[in-house]
Amino acid sequence: MRIASPRGILSAGSVFFESSAVTGKRCGFLPPNSKTQKGKFTPTATALVVQSSFQQQKSSEELLVVVGAGAAGVYGAIRAKTVAPHLNVLVIEKGKPLSKVKISGGGRCNVTNGHCSDNMILAEHYPRGHRELRGSFFSTHGPLDTMAWFSDHGVKLKTESDGRVFPFSDSSSSIIDCLMSEAKQRGVSIQTGKVLTTASPTNRGKFLLKIEKRSIDYVENVEADYVLIASGSSKQGYDLATQLGHSIVDPVPSLFTFKIHDSRLAELSGVTFPKVRARLKLENLQRNIPQLTHEGPMLVTHWGLSGPVILRLSAWGARHLCSACYAGTLFVDFLPETHLEGLKAILIQHKNQYPKQKLFNSFPPSFGIVKRFWKYILDREGMSGDILWASISNNSLIAIASLLKQCVFEVRGKGQFKDEFVTAGGVPLSEISLNTMESKIRPHLFFAGEVLNVDGLTGGFNFQNAWSGGYIAGTSIGQLAVEDLPEMKKVECQI
Repeated sequence: MRIASPRGILSAGSVFFESSAVTGKRCGFLPPNSKTQKGKFTPTATALVVQSSFQQQKSSEELLVVVGAGAAGVYGAIRAKTVAPHLNVLVIEKGKPLSKVKISGGGRCNVTNGHCSDNMILAEHYPRGHRELRGSFFSTHGPLDTMAWFSDHGVKLKTESDGRVFPFSDSSSSIIDCLMSEAKQRGVSIQTGKVLTTASPTNRGKFLLKIEKRSIDYVENVEADYVLIASGSSKQGYDLATQLGHSIVDPVPSLFTFKIHDSRLAELSGVTFPKVRARLKLENLQRNIPQLTHEGPMLVTHWGLSGPVILRLSAWGARHLCSACYAGTLFVDFLPETHLEGLKAILIQHKNQYPKQKLFNSFPPSFGIVKRFWKYILDREGMSGDILWASISNNSLIAIASLLKQCVFEVRGKGQFKDEFVTAGGVPLSEISLNTMESKIRPHLFFAGEVLNVDGLTGGFNFQNAWSGGYIAGTSIGQLAVEDLPEMKKVECQI
């Protein structure tokens, strides 16, 4: 690093300097035993402590630091800068911006869900937050608002039959490019490869932040007027929240598949069922919980069971499953639209109609099942597929019907659902004001996204939580920043 005009003495033997490098201005300290050779500076200290160039702004220009360049962080930063153009907005991200957006939905990005315009119904898709989110949260910025925002910014969207909304391009790049372009146009600064490690309040109502760059020994001290923590489920965000006085609900996985203890099930890998009714029973739960019974599509995988119905059970039962070490009993009704007596009658009718056909080669078409699954049912009942329908006793038919209505599976662990990384836990919603996303404990501290104890079901609901929280937080911060402006500046912002 080249040194440009060292100036000012801070303490004995230490010189405060300002230098211009290829990457921009930097401020810092020259240790007393530093050496200079041929215009180059070689520090012998282990770390370079720098003061952010944002601190060189005029005192009237406030600073918002956003922790995390995910959906909530970038969306919130753009909104704050839109409301208060004069506000300096700095986003700190350890990895690549919007990395979760990139991989979500198999690389297509499930932006939101377009079938939940009723906020009460929408809130029911959040196992953690379904009570609290019934209020102003989605009324301020809901799915239709999100869709309108992206459409207004040039992203054409489409809504699929199940309500999931994707960019028309079927590429998450459309969403990423839109957000990054808008952030750049608004003047939002996104710095990657950095981690905000510590945060503490000052006696002037601001925040002293320590930012580190792990690739080199580099420490940056920043004083911010506002902080928005939108770091997802990373430990970094939880640590910062606790440093600033908040508690944390212990995080546990949500949205995962079930590993099933049944070697025969592997032969059904890839088989799907359009609609089943599944009920999860856990030994550590004596009472009946309605949310642990769901209907929907189910998929057999090479390790167990997946699909929307399983993912809903995993989300609603996330904490109970964690306490039970992901062991329980799953009861599956493969034909929920037909009563047990109706199934018996169908089987008896089929027996009378096809008495000379082998059991394996023939089964009622109204069941809507595949041959592989029919063989699985026969194997579980210990029946040979080579016997004729005429030879089957009525008791055996009753046993088949009963198994189709209540097939028992032993859950013995959890798998991972594709690229979904959703966590239950985080900052309790009771510690923030949902109408502003501001902390009730620390003024000018805001939260948005998965860092909060909110998690949604699969189908675009987790991203909607990020868009809504980011928008509300950004609006609140922007309004506060405008209120702090002199009257002349307020007029300029309105113009």
